[in-house]
Amino acid sequence: MLRRILKKVLLAVVLLIGVLVIAYILFNNFYPSLGGDVTKERQQVYKQSQQFKEGIFINKKAVPKELSFSKSLDLAYKFFTTKVPNGRPKEDLKIKKLDSANVADYNSKTRLVWYGHSSFLLQMNGLNILLDPMFGMVPAPHPWLGEERFNKEMPLEVEKLPRIDAVIFSHDHYDHLDYETILKLKGKTNHYFVPLGLGVHLEAWGIPADNITEMDWWDEKQLHNITLVCTPAQHFSGRKLDNGQSTLWSSWVVQSKDENIYFSGDSGYASHFKEIGEKYGPFDLALMECGQYNKMWPDIHMMPEETAQAGLDIKAKKIMPIHWAGFKLALHDWKDPIKRVEAKALELDLKVIVPQIGQEIIVMDSVSTYTNWWKNL
Repeated sequence: MLRRILKKVLLAVVLLIGVLVIAYILFNNFYPSLGGDVTKERQQVYKQSQQFKEGIFINKKAVPKELSFSKSLDLAYKFFTTKVPNGRPKEDLKIKKLDSANVADYNSKTRLVWYGHSSFLLQMNGLNILLDPMFGMVPAPHPWLGEERFNKEMPLEVEKLPRIDAVIFSHDHYDHLDYETILKLKGKTNHYFVPLGLGVHLEAWGIPADNITEMDWWDEKQLHNITLVCTPAQHFSGRKLDNGQSTLWSSWVVQSKDENIYFSGDSGYASHFKEIGEKYGPFDLALMECGQYNKMWPDIHMMPEETAQAGLDIKAKKIMPIHWAGFKLALHDWKDPIKRVEAKALELDLKVIVPQIGQEIIVMDSVSTYTNWWKNL
């Protein structure tokens, strides 16, 4: 009798494992938001890059370090079970709404509009450019796998945006590259500029290869009268468990005749900031990663004090902290990034601006002040 019960239990466990394995294989191979895969043929092309070694992209330093399975499980357990005091705002973040006609007809001083986290609309020299446009609610392949963003409303919905001349991506993680956003944008976007490999995701989602320019670190391209430079970062990539580091990550320089902007993407603190500053600085405004950090992953995201130092390294006249006020992706108080970076910047005599989501940011403006809109939330 006992043997019969044990056999049934064992059979049930085996069947359950089989179902889970099949479900994972189907999800991994056919769920569209996971994106595409880099082919062997494309890898042959990427071998020309100094960043591509033995089938993957690498940082100058040997980071991120490969975690064992047990350490990966431990990290995941800590993230999903640790209660973070004030990990989210007490209520949805209030935003400034944009007028669609004003955006469509804008042809004045270069300006940016922050969408929260690392997403921006940049209007420069009569062109409309999006930086890491992630307008989805959850930074994950499926809504059940992540927490919702801090702002439910957008300054201007994707559907109301004017024609987009270019979209620029820093890397392929879900909080920067979003499947649903791309589907909404692809009918109104002229071109995409991305680090090496990232184009496979866009192509998988129906973007013609001719509309995508993949770039290596230090590559320069012209977008009409604007120069785009793909610059280094210290990070990693991957949208599945089995395709880590298959695409490159980067920061970006965006230059007109009169303005110079730096967009850090995601990066740990390293020597590349000084290299970029020496080659392309000084910058009128630097959009600098400042959030989602932890002592368990110090090489791939900066601590706020490092963000301020990196602002000096790249020779920024002023910095704007980004990669915060959007999603809870780490175990710190949601306001910790801004408090700490402002304190360190004051010590370093570095100007910091903290606009509200949706507020106009004039790049060359030196007189506007911004309220501490986040303090009581």
